[in-house]
Amino acid sequence: GARGIGEAIVRAFVRQGARVVIADIDDAAGEALAAALGGAWCSYVHCDVSVEADVERAVGCCVARHGRLDVLCNNAGVLGRQAAPSGAGAGARSGGIASLDAAEFDRVLRVNTLGAALGMKHAARAMLQSRGVGSGVSIVSVASVAGVLGGMGPHAYTASKHALVGLTKNAACELGEHGIRVNCVSPFGVATSMLVNAWRHGVDEEGGASAAPVSAEEVEKTEEMVRGMATLKGPTLRAGDIAEAALFLASDESRYIS
Repeated sequence: GARGIGEAIVRAFVRQGARVVIADIDDAAGEALAAALGGAWCSYVHCDVSVEADVERAVGCCVARHGRLDVLCNNAGVLGRQAAPSGAGAGARSGGIASLDAAEFDRVLRVNTLGAALGMKHAARAMLQSRGVGSGVSIVSVASVAGVLGGMGPHAYTASKHALVGLTKNAACELGEHGIRVNCVSPFGVATSMLVNAWRHGVDEEGGASAAPVSAEEVEKTEEMVRGMATLKGPTLRAGDIAEAALFLASDESRYIS
């Protein structure tokens, strides 16, 4: 929730009167955002979503501070390394299946899929305990166009997002019995610093490229590339658009969408 799409989601929810707990591994950015939005409305907790104790603590902090949890938004994600691993051999295609790095595959799924599953687990526990049947609460995850179409991302990332879409469907079937709606948004490409860095350096932000600042020119170039690939011509997809979709799926206006 500290940067990129997550920051846009945080800001959108606060604008609509929600009390938000930001969970992230970037303490400096998370604390700065919470302070900018006001302590009464927004707070920050350190959370590595691939570590269950961190997820459980983040949910617990929300319940302790606000008395209940109405909405969980699973947004944490990594693209994974875009370049072929060392030792893959000459001519190995960047991200190709023939040069698959098992450790990298595991890392991406631990963040993108296991992290979302752990969020659902501990959010569901809190929601069921505090609200019970017919609560009308909501879980919203950010998946990807790579979760519904092939050829849109690296293999590990694509597998992780397909898994997240499937997990969303399964959780919706189970938790719907208790009035808890479960949905996901599957965005097309957005020129966040993570995507710009991935295309520029061949690694995601956790891979070491985050220190390099992203210029306005690089953002525009990335947006131009995405516009060229998009089915819908005209508008440019930005983080705020995804935030509005997440907000809708958490709101009473989508009360029968799960």
